[in-house]
Amino acid sequence: MLGCWSPESPTGLPWGFLTQSFLKMMHGNGLICGSSLQQERMYKTHRGHESMHVEMVLVFLCALVIAQVVLVRWRQRHGRSYNLVTLLQMWVVPLYFTLKLHWWRFLSVWGTFSVVTSYTLFRATRKPLSGRTPRLVYKWFLLIYKLSYAFGVVGYLAIMFTMCGFHLVFKIKARDSLDFGILSLFYGLYYGVMGRDFAEICSDYMASTIGFHSVSGMPTRSLSDEICAVCGQKIIVELNEEGLIENTYQLSCSHVFHEFCIRGWCIVGKKQTCPYCKEKVDLKRMISNPWERTHFLYGQILDWLRYLVAWQPVVIGIVQGINYSLGLE
Repeated sequence: MLGCWSPESPTGLPWGFLTQSFLKMMHGNGLICGSSLQQERMYKTHRGHESMHVEMVLVFLCALVIAQVVLVRWRQRHGRSYNLVTLLQMWVVPLYFTLKLHWWRFLSVWGTFSVVTSYTLFRATRKPLSGRTPRLVYKWFLLIYKLSYAFGVVGYLAIMFTMCGFHLVFKIKARDSLDFGILSLFYGLYYGVMGRDFAEICSDYMASTIGFHSVSGMPTRSLSDEICAVCGQKIIVELNEEGLIENTYQLSCSHVFHEFCIRGWCIVGKKQTCPYCKEKVDLKRMISNPWERTHFLYGQILDWLRYLVAWQPVVIGIVQGINYSLGLE
């Protein structure tokens, strides 16, 4: 016989514990309900709904699995449309919650990022393409990438220090320290994802305009040994020479690029093939410094986060619609 949880009997059997946890997740208990009276009222309202809550959990889990399968298939078959829709959701969905909850600080940062990125995207899509544009684009998105990386690390460390009790050394309240860590981590991850996605779009446009790279098909121009296929500018520093500003880098396919350009193409622009011949790039060979490899791993974390921010609200909305249609409370 399965027991049911109630406020008067906090030691219930597994289904009761599941009901309590699920109610906390769905109703934001502890974040929205600030008093024990509100919690008591909520539990009384949902008392006797244990089987219904189990059905809601099953609907939620099934929706997660189905959504994951659909999104993976969509990304494999129509990658460009998937990336575009995901980027649009990443850009718009937080704005809705920002205006609704009056998060003016995030709105100001979001607005600044949007204005500068829109100008950068405008420059990257112009024809003919200015010779300064590729470096301008990669400098901006590399700056965003490094700032987001720094904010992410600081936020993570702040959370870990709070968990370990180091905030007491500096006489900082645990709540303030944890809020700072979560906020910094969110800023770092969110703008890291946005920056990488916009950088990928700009990279495709610029490379196609220059003519040394084509998303589908052969390049429209032949590549000289003295020209960088990413920016289209002449390579001044010889291979294996130490440059004053930057060095020259050669891929395993023997094509030569400005080191700054090819790193921006692979790390910031999320490309893993040669800009000209599309041969696979050995990122481990390019990123020999252990500290730089953390940037690549950070990029993978950003890719995982994209699903949570862009598609998780959609999945939750679908689940709520199903629950409403089935009369589940």
